[in-house]
Amino acid sequence: MGANHESEAKLQLFLQWLQVNGVELRCCTIKSCGPNKGFGVFTSCAPSEDGVAVVVPLDLSITPMRVLQDPYTGPRCRAMLEEGDVDDRFLMILFLTVERLRPNSLWKPYLDMLPTTFGSPLWFTEDELAELKGTTLYRASVLQRKNLQALYDDKAKVLVDELLRGDERSERAYSIFWTRALNIPFPRSYVFPESFGDQSNNPTCHTGHCGALKAEMAGETIDDRSGETCRDNSILFGKENSADTSSSKAGETVWVEGLVPGIDFCNHGLKQAATWDVDQMGSMTGIPSSMYLLLADPVSMEIDKEICISYGNKGNEELLYLYGFIIDINPNDYLMVHYPLELLQNAPLSESKEKLLELQKAELRCLLPRSLLDNGFYTGYHKDEVSERSSFSWSGQRKVPSYLHKLVFPQEFMAALRTITMQDHEIKKATSLLAELVGSTDEGQASEADVRAAVWESCGDYAALELLVDLLRAKMTELEESSGTVENDSKLLEDFHNLELEEHMRFLVFFVVVDVVVVVCVSFVTLFGSDDC
Repeated sequence: MGANHESEAKLQLFLQWLQVNGVELRCCTIKSCGPNKGFGVFTSCAPSEDGVAVVVPLDLSITPMRVLQDPYTGPRCRAMLEEGDVDDRFLMILFLTVERLRPNSLWKPYLDMLPTTFGSPLWFTEDELAELKGTTLYRASVLQRKNLQALYDDKAKVLVDELLRGDERSERAYSIFWTRALNIPFPRSYVFPESFGDQSNNPTCHTGHCGALKAEMAGETIDDRSGETCRDNSILFGKENSADTSSSKAGETVWVEGLVPGIDFCNHGLKQAATWDVDQMGSMTGIPSSMYLLLADPVSMEIDKEICISYGNKGNEELLYLYGFIIDINPNDYLMVHYPLELLQNAPLSESKEKLLELQKAELRCLLPRSLLDNGFYTGYHKDEVSERSSFSWSGQRKVPSYLHKLVFPQEFMAALRTITMQDHEIKKATSLLAELVGSTDEGQASEADVRAAVWESCGDYAALELLVDLLRAKMTELEESSGTVENDSKLLEDFHNLELEEHMRFLVFFVVVDVVVVVCVSFVTLFGSDDC
C-alpha cells in the first residue's frame, strides 16, 4: 500500500504541474495501467466533436533549444556543442541526467513520473543479453553499450561532476529519451529566433527555463518528413535524420526531436486511437504554438479506454531495442538479410564494384516483412512486369528469368549480389557495354536501369543466387546460436527431462492408485454385495 500511495501522490503532483504550465487534458487523464505497467492516457469523459484530447504548449517541451536556454546547464552545453564533439540528442540526454540529480529541479514533478528501469537490452544482465546471440539485436545492443559507456566517460561524467558532484549513470536518461522522444514540427521562430533579445519570439514558461537562444546553434536535427504523426526513432537499422539548410521563410517548419510532457505518456498500439500534430496559429485548439493529441474516431471512443498512438511499423527487434517491449505475432516483424560492407571493401576489385553499386543504387541489405514470407521466398502475386523487364532487355541474348516476378527479394538487393560476385572479365564487359551506350547518346551518362541491364548481361544471376543461399545459411546458423550458452542449453534439456520424468511418475502413481481402488472395490463387492460398494 505504501508504494501505491507514493505513486498516486507523484501522479497528482504531476497533474497539478501540467495544469500550472498550461497543459489541458480536455477529455482524458493520466493514470496507472496496472501493477508494474507504468502509466497511460485514458479517456475520462465524452470527447468534443473536434476530437482534441490533450493540448501542450510547445514552451513545455524539452528540446536542444531548451537545454541551451537553461541558465544552469546551458553555457557549458553550448561550449560543448560549439566544439563539435556532441550532437543535440546527447545534449538532451545530458540535461535529463543533470536535472534528475538536482533536488530543486523545476522539472522534478515530471521526472519523478518517469520509469527508473527499462526492459530494453541496455538494461539486460549478461546472461539475458546472451539469449540474443545470433540476432541483429544482439550486435546492436553490444555496440550501444560500448558507445554509451565511452560517451559517458568522455563527456557526461565530467560535466555531471562539475555541476553537481554527483554519481549518476546516463543509462536512465538515454532510455528516457529514446522511449519518449517525438519528432516535433516547430515553427522556425522557435528554433532560430530573429532577435536574441526580443522576448516576443521567445515565450516565457512556468519552468523558468526560457531565455535567449543564439541563432547560430549548430548541428540541429531536422526530420525531412512532413505530416508524420508517429514516433520514429530508428537508429537500429541505420535511419539517419537529414540536415536541412533551408531559407528563413516566416512560416517554415523545422523538425526537432524532443520530449513533450503529457503526450509522451501515450503508449503504443497496433490500432492507434490518436495522432498528434502542432497547432502553430491556434486554429485547432485555441492555443497558439501548441501540440495536441487528436482522437482518430471521437464518436466511438468509450470512456475509461486507453488512448494509444503508433510508434511506427516496427518489428519486435526494433521495439525491444528502443522501447523494451515486444508484441505477440507482430505483423511488422521482418527478416533482415545483408552482405557485410567490410567484406566488400576487402574483396578484390572493390573500387570498381562499389562504383557499379552506386550507379545502380543497389542495397547491401533487404528487409523482408513477416507477411511477405507467408509463401516462403516466393510472393503470392506477380510484380509489374513492365517496370521490371526494362532492366533485363539489353541485347536480347539473355532471357528474362522466370523467377524474376516471383522472388520476394527486391531488385536493389539482387543487383548488389550480382555486382559483388562479378569477375574481372565480367566487369570489363559491363563497362564496355556502358561505354558504347554513352557514346551513342547525347545524355553522356548511363541511367540506373542501363547499368543494371549491363551487369545482368555480363554475369547473369547464377553466382548471385549462390551467394544468396550462402547468406541465408549464415543467417540460419546465427539464429540457431541465439538459444543461449551451451550451459543454458544443457540446463534446458535437463529441466525438460526432469519434467518428463515427473509427469511419467505422476501418471504411474495415478494408475497404481486406480488399481488399488479397483481391488478394494472388488473386495467390498465380494464381501458385502454391490449395494455397499
